Amino acid sequence: MGQPVIVGALRTPMGKRGGALAALKAVELLRHVLVEVIREAGIEPGQVEQIIGGCVTQTGEQSLNVTRNAWLSTGLDPEVACTTVDVSCGSAQQANHLVAALIAAGAIDVGIACGVESMSRVPIGVNLYQGPGHYKTDDYPWDDPPKAQFGGAERIAEREGLTRQDTDAYGLLSQQRAAEAWRQGRFDREIAPIDGVDRDEGVRDTTAAALARLRPVLDGGLHTAGTTSQISDGAAAILWMSRERANALGLAPRATLAHQVVTGADPYYLLDGPIVATRKILERAGMSTRDLDLMEVNEAFAGVVLAWAAAHKADLDQVNVNGGAIALGHPLGCSGTRLLVSALHELERRDKESALVTMCCGGSLGTASILVRT
Repeated sequence: MGQPVIVGALRTPMGKRGGALAALKAVELLRHVLVEVIREAGIEPGQVEQIIGGCVTQTGEQSLNVTRNAWLSTGLDPEVACTTVDVSCGSAQQANHLVAALIAAGAIDVGIACGVESMSRVPIGVNLYQGPGHYKTDDYPWDDPPKAQFGGAERIAEREGLTRQDTDAYGLLSQQRAAEAWRQGRFDREIAPIDGVDRDEGVRDTTAAALARLRPVLDGGLHTAGTTSQISDGAAAILWMSRERANALGLAPRATLAHQVVTGADPYYLLDGPIVATRKILERAGMSTRDLDLMEVNEAFAGVVLAWAAAHKADLDQVNVNGGAIALGHPLGCSGTRLLVSALHELERRDKESALVTMCCGGSLGTASILVRT
């Protein structure tokens, strides 16, 4: 039985839709961070036993086990095994849960958890229409939530009594924090530049007045393009080892997962997964949000983060301190690992101990991880 520890954590910049990374296939984005996280650690590629990657829209260029295809395209040791998982937006976070669990079970000593999505090249949802039939049976117990994710976000906002001013203010905060983080170079250590791109493309110079002029996506709704996660391209990777193997290789353990959760939530609200997952993981850990140094809550929608903060009495000064998906982008299958990478680097920068990462996921799911520095 091994104790899983992180020894490397990198990501690409997040490219905006049709932006600087749109010319690259998902396999090119993913192979880049896989090669870089191995190179940074200074290990032989064949020492990696398994790679588990997240990807949501597994069709076309992202089909047929994109993690394996990315690895094979490196030309490195073909005996490294690869798996691709889909837990919707939580896919790459679950990839980390699984790699850590394999190490804890003694099944492997070295693994990489990663994730990728090229939303410019493989648009969200195209896999729903490429093939016959539908997943629903005649006795399927749930209707599709009206207006899907946007409808869920608006129902949550209505339940919480949020206003347009509330959501706009949060959208502005995300952009301001991300811009300040880049000005201070906070992301520099976690970025693996690719094809001359070394900065996230989604950060915008905006104002409250500019956000107020944006039209809601749904008639009568609150959320706009300025308070919703951006469609993006990117990849991220974390190199995991058993503590014993890391010590033998002379690599410094940086962090471990204290706890992990994947849970379902009420399909009517669709995006309440972070509230439920956080409740469950904090109960398991015997903690509250006051015991955590940092919290990363994926900014699928401003209302989702604000509802989560209210439910768990979280201090927003500790939440998404360098901005989130509203400003940085949300490449679906990448984001779970991206959030863990960013949380780890920020903990190290501040010399703090613990961080929570949680996400809402399609299918009314939620993911949560407690990351603790070692």
